[in-house]
Amino acid sequence: MNILLAIQAVLSVVLIFCILLQSRAAGLTSNTGGVNQAVVQRRGAEKLLYQATIAISIAFFVLTVLQWYAYGQSCHKFVTAP
Repeated sequence: MNILLAIQAVLSVVLIFCILLQSRAAGLTSNTGGVNQAVVQRRGAEKLLYQATIAISIAFFVLTVLQWYAYGQSCHKFVTAP
């Protein structure tokens, strides 16, 4: 259980960095109401970072569900039936 918690902590830090590294055009030009609205295509490192963010977030979610399940199983050991 401690190994899952350590992996989840590392994944959370990596996920935060991946999200922060992604740059978006969210400045004043995007608030002008239709100026410079184009389809965004990701290429190269930006595409790799985007796909890595998705993969890490899925792994983080799966690990969270596994921890929830493992915690539920460990709690049933301490509960005694009447």
